[in-house]
Amino acid sequence: MHNEITLSVFFGAISSLLLGIVAYFIKQLHTDFKSMEKDISEVKTMALVIKTEFKNTYDLLNQKVEYLEQRINKIELNQIKHSDHESR
Repeated sequence: MHNEITLSVFFGAISSLLLGIVAYFIKQLHTDFKSMEKDISEVKTMALVIKTEFKNTYDLLNQKVEYLEQRINKIELNQIKHSDHESR
């Protein structure tokens, strides 16, 4: 009977130790997931900022291109008018 109690206590201690180790690793895993969630949130925020900056730059570039196209059209019209006046 004494041998069974000792064996039972030994297996109980081993089981408790193993469960403690598993609990420790689960806690570490949970901490890592929380950290990863924070990092992903920061990456999403930075991606949104970069996307907004690129969109604003793209819009500004389009405005400049449109302005230059208008100027070229005016210059071409003036050139056509000038060449018409010279040919007469």
